[in-house]
Amino acid sequence: MTDAQIHEAMALLQEAVLQWQTPAVTIVSREGDPFKVLISCILSLRTQDRTTAVASERLFALAGTPAAMAELSVETVAQAIYPVGFYRTKAVRIGEICRTLIERYRGSVPDEIDELLALPGVGRKTANLVVTLGFGKPGICVDTHVHRICNRWGYVRTRTPEQTEFALRAKLPSEYWLVVNDLLVTFGQNQCFPVSPRCSTCPLRHLCDRVGVVKSR
Repeated sequence: MTDAQIHEAMALLQEAVLQWQTPAVTIVSREGDPFKVLISCILSLRTQDRTTAVASERLFALAGTPAAMAELSVETVAQAIYPVGFYRTKAVRIGEICRTLIERYRGSVPDEIDELLALPGVGRKTANLVVTLGFGKPGICVDTHVHRICNRWGYVRTRTPEQTEFALRAKLPSEYWLVVNDLLVTFGQNQCFPVSPRCSTCPLRHLCDRVGVVKSR
């Protein structure tokens, strides 16, 4: 995929994803609460989207602020978020994050990448999602779907999600920064699978270099 073709690709993606479910963290972000975006991002790591959505709803029914959530026991949080991946570890991390927000930021979520990365258990994917979805600031969130698909297209040639993030910052038009994660996560979950993607019905097949695709449907 060439630089010139990315505009066509994004237009096709925006049309294609209308038929599928919106990512759970994006739905949470519509409430306009960066704290809930942050916690939902933590829950979403290595967890299916539908599980993240239900777990987030249960947890936020118990507490919706750092102060309220810090009062919950680790066991209470663990029970609320089960069966998300690594739910016990995440329950501990959530408590640590809430206490850090209270002690350092007066209960507010910082809106800068570097400050977010200093929070317990927060990596670049989560930090970028909070900045983009929670605050509407420029950023590019790269998860496994974004990394895989951009390389499969031949749009970037990178080995890690972090390398992909910086490659996209250098070449992806800024109008797509806030939407690229939503589009490619949805597309990756429903069409462009890691193994045996549905290339025969893909609306972007004429643009894709199919790098690394051995078997497809």
